Amino acid sequence: MTDLEKLSQLASEEAVLKALSDAVGDRLKAVRGDMQAALDGARGVKQVAATLPDGTEVAKISLTDPKPEAVVTDPEAFLAWVRENAATEVVRRVEVVTEVRPAYRAALLAQMTAAGRPEVCDTETGVVDTVPGVDVKATRARGHSVRFAKAGKEAVAAAWQAGLLTTVVLPELTAEPIRCSRCQGEDGPFTDAGLCEACARPIP
Repeated sequence: MTDLEKLSQLASEEAVLKALSDAVGDRLKAVRGDMQAALDGARGVKQVAATLPDGTEVAKISLTDPKPEAVVTDPEAFLAWVRENAATEVVRRVEVVTEVRPAYRAALLAQMTAAGRPEVCDTETGVVDTVPGVDVKATRARGHSVRFAKAGKEAVAAAWQAGLLTTVVLPELTAEPIRCSRCQGEDGPFTDAGLCEACARPIP
């Protein structure tokens, strides 16, 4: 294979993979957004199983609630408190900028995060002081995680190769006709589970 042929082959492979990656990535973002909205709207639901059309569980989707953290919401009020209570932890930069030393700021915020309140305790006197300009609140939006079962990814790959996911994930990426996941018929429409109307109909 000449250098030009190798370059052409790699270029084709990269272009195809990029196109597929973009298509899958866009669909993943949309589905992830829909999933988060559904989790946020479902009261009391913290986890849901992810299954293949044949019922095989391949992963669990779990709601994640970010823990509240102490954050400075009023820098001036925070600086004034530190200047009064720990003047040595205040530094000047370029003579016109005064700020709390980063290490001391981090230590104070960590202590307030652990307490769950904008308060710090003097280890020598035991006095608890409320620190102005600080709130303890969630700094990230709620999210969710996907944890695969031990052989979950392999099961997904096998289902994809068997053509069982054509109605579930980007059917436009496969040249195979869309088929019912139970009877393999091509007569749609199909349900979200990949079943044709006949197979989805309750058994009398």
